[in-house]
Amino acid sequence: MRKNGHPTLPTLDRIGLLCAVLAAIGFSFKAILVKLAYRHGVDAETLLALRMAFSLPFFIIMGWMSASQGSTALTLRDGVWLCGLGLLGYYLASYLDFLGLRYISAALERLILFIYPTLVVILSALFLGQPITRRMLGALAVCYIGIALAVAHDLRITGSAQDIALGSALVFGSALSYALYLLGNGLVVGRLGAGRVTAFASIVACLLAIGQFLLMRPVAVLAQPSSVYALAVAMALFSTVLPVWLVSEAIRRLGAGPVALTGSLGPVATLLLAGLLLDEVIGGAQLTGAALVIVGVLIMARQSA
Repeated sequence: MRKNGHPTLPTLDRIGLLCAVLAAIGFSFKAILVKLAYRHGVDAETLLALRMAFSLPFFIIMGWMSASQGSTALTLRDGVWLCGLGLLGYYLASYLDFLGLRYISAALERLILFIYPTLVVILSALFLGQPITRRMLGALAVCYIGIALAVAHDLRITGSAQDIALGSALVFGSALSYALYLLGNGLVVGRLGAGRVTAFASIVACLLAIGQFLLMRPVAVLAQPSSVYALAVAMALFSTVLPVWLVSEAIRRLGAGPVALTGSLGPVATLLLAGLLLDEVIGGAQLTGAALVIVGVLIMARQSA
């Protein structure tokens, strides 16, 4: 399409790009909301349960819509797969992430989570026999050098090596859990459809988070300040349900490749939001580390495409 002799971007592409960008920002905003909620004394189990409880009705609607559109009936084996994916991808990854945010900055958390593509590559090599090229090895090195710089920044600011080590390990476990989810997702999504897998796995995760809360905490703990509920609702809508839908819409309009590349906005958005809303100190080492992680992941994404 041309206008006055110059090519123009179709409206459809602009909408898809906007969806992808908003999804990246929405996912990145989650860490900020968790940190703000922690200031009111809420624990990780209660906050996660509230987030999932407010998200559950939307995922049930998504699951009903996707099931009515799907032509493939779910089998018992499919149910086991969906339960496993919900356990790994949305429950365990979220829980470990919430725990880790108790100990490290939102900016460092986002950088560690952002390396999940490197873990997918490593796991694919270990379990699926996919080769790792020299270029991928170089990209891996760049990513982890960037993480080291970001950790060094947090160490210099907080001085608590034990907290940073624990928090980083928990968030790394979250990234690993999500990488395992992506590997499993690839084995069933072609037959069941992305919408159905996402919706049903999310429903499983919501039920697990709510069940965990009921086992670990008395119901009286739900007597939280109104600000905690407001933050949990915002987390459910703007950092859970809406970004999931936006990603699906962006992939439909643009394809998976461009949408994956827009994810590189996540660490940058978190850095800026953490500085503005949490008063986290942004230093040169952290910015350099973020740049290295983003470059490494983008190189790996291009190599894998």
